[in-house]
Amino acid sequence: MSPNIQLNEDGSLRHLLSLDGLPARILTQILDTAEGFLSVSEQEVKKVPLLRGKAIFNLFFEPSTRTRTTFEIAAKRLSADVVNLNISASSQSKGETLLDTVANLSAMHADMFVVRHSSAGAAHLIARNVAEHIRVINAGDGRHAHPTQGLLDMFTIRHYKGGFHNLRIAIVGDILHSRVARSQINALTTLGCPELRVVAPKTLLPHEVEGMGVHVYHRLEEGIEDVDVVMMLRLQNERMQGALLPSPQEYFKYWGLTPDKLKLAKPDAIVMHPGPMNRGVEIDSDVADGEQSVILPQVTYGIAVRMAVMSILAGN
Repeated sequence: MSPNIQLNEDGSLRHLLSLDGLPARILTQILDTAEGFLSVSEQEVKKVPLLRGKAIFNLFFEPSTRTRTTFEIAAKRLSADVVNLNISASSQSKGETLLDTVANLSAMHADMFVVRHSSAGAAHLIARNVAEHIRVINAGDGRHAHPTQGLLDMFTIRHYKGGFHNLRIAIVGDILHSRVARSQINALTTLGCPELRVVAPKTLLPHEVEGMGVHVYHRLEEGIEDVDVVMMLRLQNERMQGALLPSPQEYFKYWGLTPDKLKLAKPDAIVMHPGPMNRGVEIDSDVADGEQSVILPQVTYGIAVRMAVMSILAGN
């Protein structure tokens, strides 16, 4: 097996677990493939037969609506058979181990697992213990990675800005608890973004942030000045331990993106958010629903990107 568990010995994608360590040619292959799938969603019959006969199991050990639904839609548009595991009623709730659950599902002739879990490394653990023919996609693990969200964000930026080599991009908000931010930073660095900023209160930045190749800002007004892209993040209140912030109202006052603050960015800057949004906390509704917002197109592109990942992993 290749030292990078995500790649086969010939360098092709075997699992998608993180964007860290994946070469630019793989990221570009996924984005290019997704371009071809955009039109499928616009057809009268929204299906192609690429994964006909394949069994895809969605294993969501954490709550999710947008990500789970778009994975399900993506798999069905590729004509796969999709099984959504009901975790609350699964054997995990009766004490079965994660690997025993996966082994039993593998015995039902699974071809691909899409895994979301609160523990970082859960998808890696599964990938190292499945049969050779089974593929694993990480749909978010703890604070670690959310690679398909990172890829759909790259797809959105490339769609609106044409590339990455002349851009100034700001990631704003709860960097500390965000697996999305880590995937975005990995992808943007690999794809050649020349100036990547992270903008957050000191309490919401990881200690290792200075070593991630980013510029750090603690004031929103300075961090988004003259940027091409503003990527807002959700406050991960469920992952916070202790009082890291005074109140949602004060956070919005200093860190919430309002129309007046957005004027500091370039006039054609786009605004992104991975959702779900906390309106009036991270972002003002006039920005979220405004002309510069590409938040809903992000959701649409997420289906095409996930179709691309599944198709490539299946060998198409």
